[in-house]
Amino acid sequence: MIEYLQQFHPVTQAFLATLFTWAMTAAGAGLVFFSNTINRKIMDAMLGFAGGVMIAASFWSLLAPGIEMAEQMRFNPWLTAALGFLGGGVFMRGADIILPHLHPGLDIRQSEGIKTSWQRSTLLVLAITLHNIPEGLAVGVAFGAVAAGLPSATIGAAGALAIGIAIQNFPEGTAVAMPLRREGMAKGKCFLLGQASGMVEPVAGVFGALFVLRMQSALPYALCFAAGAMIFVVVEELIPEAQRIPANIDLVTMATMAGFTVMMILDVALG
Repeated sequence: MIEYLQQFHPVTQAFLATLFTWAMTAAGAGLVFFSNTINRKIMDAMLGFAGGVMIAASFWSLLAPGIEMAEQMRFNPWLTAALGFLGGGVFMRGADIILPHLHPGLDIRQSEGIKTSWQRSTLLVLAITLHNIPEGLAVGVAFGAVAAGLPSATIGAAGALAIGIAIQNFPEGTAVAMPLRREGMAKGKCFLLGQASGMVEPVAGVFGALFVLRMQSALPYALCFAAGAMIFVVVEELIPEAQRIPANIDLVTMATMAGFTVMMILDVALG
């Protein structure tokens, strides 16, 4: 995949990479055609694995390169990292407060954001969509950073990040489609709603790439911002959701470590 992407402009690279991550969301949602439900232990392990992937990607693919870039561009590295990282978290918290959404497994009365009369299915899709914004943004920023020509940004590292995000998108598609199927919704509609949560990633990816290409001085901040936004998603949603059942906590912990290891290997091997 990485060799194929090298022939394109960075914005096109970001678009194609995030199309792939969207496709993996659709693949996860596609499980609804083969089963009406999924074993809770398997789902929790998948969510834990996804959380581990995102934690590793946040550091290896975003935060560490951002700090290196800050040093190369003669910025204050710790201040750049801190401002960007916390900025990403604050942005996601603001979106969490404003955007109406409902996390999987919860009653509609527990929906967050501005109160609306929207259906449960719409709120579920919006919850995963909220998570996918920083993921698409991270991939776009990573590919845009390659064009800056700095040693800390490589096409391999950007490709590894896209692969990691794609892997963890699989359970997110499943997490939307399966609950809707259990409520009696037709399989086709469950699939369409499940994959729809990933549609925002190509948009966010193109925006991220365009932004850093036109504002290269903001590159270190943008990378750290994406890292902070992704860590917010892991801590606020993925890990708590995966550990909702106490008996599964040890399984989720090991799955999280496995996800971290896989993403670390991808980044070190390809980056």
